[in-house]
Amino acid sequence: MQVCAPNGIFFSLRSDWVTSYKVLVSNDSHTWVTVKNASGDMIFEGNSEKETPVLNELPVPMVARYIRINPQSWFDSGSICMRMEVLGCPLPDPNNYYHRRNEMTTTDDLDFKHHSYKEMRQLMKAVNEMCPNVTRIYNIGKSHQGLKLYAVEVSDHPGEHEAGEPEFHYIAGAHGNEVLGRELLLLLVQFLCQEYLVGNARIVRLVEETRIHILPSLNPDGYEKACEGGSELGGWSLGRWTHDGIDINNNFPDLNTLLWEAEDRQHGPRKAPNHYIPIPEWFLSENATVAAETRAVIAWMEKIPFVLGGNLQGGELVVAYPFDMVRSPQKTQEPSPTPDEHVFRWLAYSYASTHRLLTDARRRVCHTEDFQKEDGTVNGASWHTVAGSLNDFSYLHTNCFELSIYVGCDKYPHESELPEEWENNRESLIVFMEQVHRGIKGLVRDLHGKGIPNAVVSVEGINHDVRTASDGDYWRLLNPGEYVVTATAEGFTSSTKNCMVGYDMGAARCDFTLSKTNLARIREIMAKFGRQPASLPARRRKLRGRRRRRQRG
Repeated sequence: MQVCAPNGIFFSLRSDWVTSYKVLVSNDSHTWVTVKNASGDMIFEGNSEKETPVLNELPVPMVARYIRINPQSWFDSGSICMRMEVLGCPLPDPNNYYHRRNEMTTTDDLDFKHHSYKEMRQLMKAVNEMCPNVTRIYNIGKSHQGLKLYAVEVSDHPGEHEAGEPEFHYIAGAHGNEVLGRELLLLLVQFLCQEYLVGNARIVRLVEETRIHILPSLNPDGYEKACEGGSELGGWSLGRWTHDGIDINNNFPDLNTLLWEAEDRQHGPRKAPNHYIPIPEWFLSENATVAAETRAVIAWMEKIPFVLGGNLQGGELVVAYPFDMVRSPQKTQEPSPTPDEHVFRWLAYSYASTHRLLTDARRRVCHTEDFQKEDGTVNGASWHTVAGSLNDFSYLHTNCFELSIYVGCDKYPHESELPEEWENNRESLIVFMEQVHRGIKGLVRDLHGKGIPNAVVSVEGINHDVRTASDGDYWRLLNPGEYVVTATAEGFTSSTKNCMVGYDMGAARCDFTLSKTNLARIREIMAKFGRQPASLPARRRKLRGRRRRRQRG
């Protein structure tokens, strides 16, 4: 390894940091050589406080297999604490078969680089010009600093919702310094366009049967701040929050508490609402501490009937599924399953199992937590509780099943690492999108064949419903099995049928036709002819008046 630059970076809850250190190198781990400068052993300057990383370079490049850091001094009131990242230049041995066999390469002709905001917009435009018939660029709103939140739609009919076609989304960059997800989504946009043009049957089918939305940078203000430090000097907090200091990841309304309180005080046969829980009025007020980016996402999700979504994050390798919030107020960690626990576990596993590293028992853990026992997946609340997460909000306020996908240990990898990270995640990104076609789908219509919007579709034994879109179409993610499904709508009689979900990819068709109730028909007829049913007392007074007139005559 050619050691180019040791980078002293560390973070601690206490005031612990190293203020100076020496560097030693070795090729056999027995004989060590201290890095020197003109005056002797070189003393590298360390940190002066715990937040700002320090970059140092060797006076000349050195070839070595091992490196040792020897602290010389540290903060007076603390102890030795240091995180060191070594930026090296690999020198592969051409005679080493093992190295050649395991060397990561990619054959995809994509733009592997870190993109500024302007470059991201230019890349989107280039993809749209390359695939104008299946892509569309739009924005869902603006950041606090006024940067547009751009999204790319990939579909055979961009710009319109097709009845019966599910909607899917990927989001990245809620934390501006978690850059890997942002670049993976930009690579995915390029890949979908290129593969569609060459006729890749799998990608063509996905594009023609799914409306895909990709939002690579939800927090562009934070990214602009993080990229000032770059992958070498970026820290845990630099660029994490929005410009006004809000963590988008837990800035959504806490609907879990509303649901659980309603369930706890529930009396009688009337059930507490289990879906489409309304947003509290205080959250919608202008004075609420809600980021502009959060409001934009909420409006976006209320406008488009998303079925499945994934938000890409960084700093860990795991797929987290809801609930993200514990039900017991006194606990910070405990399993908090949704009524769709089995579906969420499958969705999480579909990504993890096709990732090159997530389920590899030989890999080292990113930090201290080992998620191997759950095959690279975790219930969010059993990891750490988060109130107001996007995952929980999506599940309780919309039809969308949302998961958090932590795509890599390094939040801001070096540009040279992007091809390998793409290979690690490419298949998983595609497989996860394909899961939107699992379960059942169909139309809920009236006797005239007109779609009924906002109809409720319930599955027996699962206390979570979904609703139909404006055309009366719906999608309900389910694992293979036989289900009793009921469709209800205001003013219509309900309808129930058995629906079978198979193991093959593709949602099972399960349509419903509802007839109006007698009361609804009477109201419809009266409204048509401009008449209202007469009240009984008024009708009696009218009859008495007729009798009196006859008697007088």
